[in-house]
Amino acid sequence: MQFRQATLIANQQNYPLVPDQSNSFETLFVDFQSSPVIIDSGVSKAGMQYSVFLHPKQDIAVQVLEIQFDMPLSAAARFFANGYQSWSESRWLPVNGQIPRLRRIARRHMGLYGDAMIDGIPQGAGRLHSWTYTLLGENPAALTFLGSLNESTGFTLFLYDHSSGILTVRKDLQGLQLSHSFPALDFVVLHTGEQTAYDAYFQLLEIKPPARPPAIGWTSWYRHFTHISEQVLTTNLESFAAFYETIGHSSYQTATDFPAEKPGAYFQIDDGWQTAVGDWLSVKPTFPGGMGRMADRIREKGLSPGIWLAPFVAAQKSELAQKHPDWLLKDARNKPLKVGWNPLWGGWYYALDFYNPGVQAYLAGVFHMVCEKWGYELLKLDFLFAVCLAPPPGKTRGQVMHEAMLLLRQLAGNKRILGCGVPLGASFGLVDYCRIGGDIHMSWEHRLLAFLRHRERVSTIASLRSTLARWSLNGRAFHNDPDVFILRNDHQHLSAVQQQTVLVINVLLGNLLFTSDDVGEYSAEQTAELSEALALRGSEVSAVSELENDLYRIDFEYHGQAYAAYCNLNGKGRNIEPNGGQTMLLAAFETIILSRALSQ
Repeated sequence: MQFRQATLIANQQNYPLVPDQSNSFETLFVDFQSSPVIIDSGVSKAGMQYSVFLHPKQDIAVQVLEIQFDMPLSAAARFFANGYQSWSESRWLPVNGQIPRLRRIARRHMGLYGDAMIDGIPQGAGRLHSWTYTLLGENPAALTFLGSLNESTGFTLFLYDHSSGILTVRKDLQGLQLSHSFPALDFVVLHTGEQTAYDAYFQLLEIKPPARPPAIGWTSWYRHFTHISEQVLTTNLESFAAFYETIGHSSYQTATDFPAEKPGAYFQIDDGWQTAVGDWLSVKPTFPGGMGRMADRIREKGLSPGIWLAPFVAAQKSELAQKHPDWLLKDARNKPLKVGWNPLWGGWYYALDFYNPGVQAYLAGVFHMVCEKWGYELLKLDFLFAVCLAPPPGKTRGQVMHEAMLLLRQLAGNKRILGCGVPLGASFGLVDYCRIGGDIHMSWEHRLLAFLRHRERVSTIASLRSTLARWSLNGRAFHNDPDVFILRNDHQHLSAVQQQTVLVINVLLGNLLFTSDDVGEYSAEQTAELSEALALRGSEVSAVSELENDLYRIDFEYHGQAYAAYCNLNGKGRNIEPNGGQTMLLAAFETIILSRALSQ
C-alpha cells in the first residue's frame, strides 16, 4: 500500500496536496500530516496516521477531499463493506464483488435510509465502499485496517476499485462552507490481525468498553407491532418476569466482568404507545393508567422499564407536524423533507430540524417527562439517521449527526440508550447498546425488498449477515444488539431450524438479547432450547469466518473449552470439514456447535 495522491477541491478549484510539506495556496493553507503509530497488544505493530487540517484565508466552499493509495490485490482478497447506518446490510465481499444498489423504483420511498442519496459513490463489480472503517486483504491474519479517527467533522468513506488497485479515503464534505480552521480528515492505517486492529483502533479513539452490563429483555415489536395496550403488555410482563426469575438470572456466565452493575433484564415498550410518531407527550387511550404507571409495574416485577422513541422524525398527520411546520427539515425546494413512507404511521413522515430552538426545547421536555416523570431507564432511540439528511451550509452530515448524538446523550443523563437506525461511527462511545443490523423478518427473507435491493430492509438473513460481520464492535464501541430471537410457533414463518440459528448467533455475538415471544407459552422443548443457548452467554469469541458464501464459522471458548459453531444461512445443504477431519453435511439453515482442541 503506497501513497498515490491527495486532492482537495474547493471553490471549484483543484488543490493537489503533498503530505508533510507546505501546502499553501492563495485562498487557504492545508496542514497535511502523516506519522507512524505504534500499537501494543502483546506485539508491537506499525501503522500510519494521516490528518488534514484546513485553514482558509477567505470563505471557501468545499466540494471534495480525498486521499488515494495504490493497493493492487488479487481476486482472492476480500473487502469489508460497512453500511451507512445500523440497518444497512454489512458483510465481507470479494474485491471483484458488487454492492447492491437500490432500484430506481424504490428510491422515492426508501432512498433516504442509506447512502443511495449520496452522489459520487462508484457502482458496479469491483467497486466497493465502506463507512467509518474497513478491512481488506488476502490473508486473514495480516489484513489492512483503515478507520476514521474523527467522525465528528464528517463521515469518512473508504472506496476500493479492484480494476485499478486504487484505495480511496474520502471525507463527506460536499457543500461545506468554511470561514474558519477545520479538522477535515483524520484516519489510521494498520497492518495486523483483525482483532488486534480493532483493539488498537478503539484505543486510538480513546473509547473505553461500555460500562453498562450485557442484558436480556422483552420487546413488544416483533409480536404485537403497533397493536399494543396496557392489557397486552401486562400479560407479557407476567410471563417474562416469571421466566427471568427461573432461568434468566443465571444466564450470564461472566457477571464478574461488570462488578459495578449486575446483568439485568429490560421490558421494553416499542412503537405504538403514542398517538402519533412525533407526539411523544400524547399517550393512546389503550394505556388508561398512563406510561408512568406502566413503568412502575415493570419495576415491581424486578425488571428495568424501556421505551421506544424516534426523536428526530414526525408523522405527516401528527399534531407536531401540523402545528409546527417550521420545525420540519426542508428539502432543496424548501418543502418538508419526507424521510420515508410507513403504512403503520399513516403514510409519509418528516425529519425534524435539529438546530431549531423549538425542536431542542421540545425534546428536552419529552426526555424530562419520559426519564424523570415516568421513570423509564432504557431509551430505544430509533430512525436517528434522519437528523442529518439535509445539513445546513456550515455543517456536514457527520457534524450534524455527532452533535445530535451529543444532545441525546445529554438529555438521557444516566439512563441507558439503545441506538437504532444510526450511522455507527456517530454512536461510538455515546450509546450503551446499539443495533448492528436491520430488523428481523417473520420469514427468512423479505422477497420484495430483496428484489428492490434495499440494504436497510427487514430481513432475517440480512440482519444475521450484519451481526456476523460487525461482531467485533461488541464490547468495544458499545454492546451489540443483534435484534430479537423468535422461538414461538404462531404469527411467524421461520422454521425451527432457522429459529435455532438466529438464537445461537445472537447469543454468541450480541450482548443485548431480546425476544417478543410470550415465553409463558413455550413448550418444554422450547424452554430447554432457550436455556441451553443462554448458557453460552459470556463465551469468548475469537474469530468469525465466512467459509463460503453464507456459510460461517464462529470460534469461541466456553468454560476453558474450545468450540466452533458452523452456521449455514443458505437454503441448501453445505459440506463442512471440522478441524480438517471427516466431511459433514450441514443441512439448510442449520447451525451446529462442535468441540475442537484448543491448540487448533
